[in-house]
Amino acid sequence: MKSFTQLLPLFASLALASPIDLTKSGLHKLFVRQDIQTPVNVSLPNITIFATGGTIASQGSSNTQTTGYSVGLGVQQLVDAVPELLNISNIAGYQTSNVGSGSINETISLKLAHMINEELAKPEISGVVITHGTDTLEETAFFLESTVNSAKPVVCVGAMRPATALSADGPLNLYQAVVLAGSPAGRDRGTMIVLNDRIGSAFYTTKNNANSLDTFFSTESGQLGTFVNQVPYFFFAPSEPVGRVVFDVSNVTDLAQVDILYAHQDMDPALFNASVAAGAEGIVYAGVGAGGMSSKANFAAEELYNATSIPIVASHRSTDGMWLLQPAKGKDLVAVRDHGGMEQ
Repeated sequence: MKSFTQLLPLFASLALASPIDLTKSGLHKLFVRQDIQTPVNVSLPNITIFATGGTIASQGSSNTQTTGYSVGLGVQQLVDAVPELLNISNIAGYQTSNVGSGSINETISLKLAHMINEELAKPEISGVVITHGTDTLEETAFFLESTVNSAKPVVCVGAMRPATALSADGPLNLYQAVVLAGSPAGRDRGTMIVLNDRIGSAFYTTKNNANSLDTFFSTESGQLGTFVNQVPYFFFAPSEPVGRVVFDVSNVTDLAQVDILYAHQDMDPALFNASVAAGAEGIVYAGVGAGGMSSKANFAAEELYNATSIPIVASHRSTDGMWLLQPAKGKDLVAVRDHGGMEQ
């Protein structure tokens, strides 16, 4: 079985795509881009791939190695490995980063949002695909769900096995993601996550298993749809998640530092003050059960908020469910849902 890097270049007519101007922000120096543009077939949809790295772009030392592999394959190699993409789409590609998803940061996320919004504003573009490592894929997907304002499909895709592994899942996942990005049925559904034949909403989908191929799904709201013979089938008509908010980040160049504190038995209240001392401008605490924490930690959080007015948002560490915060006098009731959605 040949690896991605062993495959010979299949598209002799590849040319540089028209680059998106990154020089205005000065952030262009942070990106090593490998821009591609496949030959254009006017009868096919135009799909843009933004590659960030991750397992889908990784290689191991053998075809049985499924841990400890190295990131490094570029968007050109990802496309070369799936020649069938040329039968269903015209591909443009941008290498926005090439790292494991644990190294995705606010600079990369913001630049993705800027580039995707700019790309989807072009009338000739049908949709976009983001290749990404699975460990934090749900975070990037939710960020794009909250910052990309377009009816066109935005599809995040990854792989649980490196490109060199037996039965590597990346090529088919990528093929399905491109199919979905070019499908009219994918419109008006926000950002979606595609892996292992499943189509999930970025608002609800999370990684549920560290190793299994069947890991991305939402246990309460369910999947949006599935693929049958590489055709997307949706279970529901397009709808918007309750509580979804889309922010305009077109002029945003950096994000506030927000720390997440994981609650546990006998939680040390000093963690709240330590976060502020380290520069946190907001705190989310993942409470136990339906959002609780120790009485001393709760007292420390209240003291900190009263002294600094730094926002402290209550959530929960359990995978599903909702936590209701009983309001203080004169304050609104807030329901904090999975994945950060909020209702007043």
